[in-house]
Amino acid sequence: MVGAADDTTGQGIVAYVILLEHVENTGDALIKELRDHVAVEISPIAKPRQITIVPELPKTRSGKIMRRLLRDVAEGRELGDTSTLVDPAVFDAIRKK
Repeated sequence: MVGAADDTTGQGIVAYVILLEHVENTGDALIKELRDHVAVEISPIAKPRQITIVPELPKTRSGKIMRRLLRDVAEGRELGDTSTLVDPAVFDAIRKK
């Protein structure tokens, strides 16, 4: 999850989700179920404004998730420095969503 600029609230939650192997991607129904689950388990105010199902997250060679780059995608900006990514092609799959 990352925070992204939001005109209404100042900052909204954007979640990037990797599904477990046994979970079927049912599209909008699954996204609604995930948002509702967050509302019940955490709080209605914590519901992500956007959920994107992705095959993997961008990680550095040391295994850290590059949240800065996920924020860039969430806000529609050009990606910053991607030289430390293990697989820069991961953004092709994220942008298609």
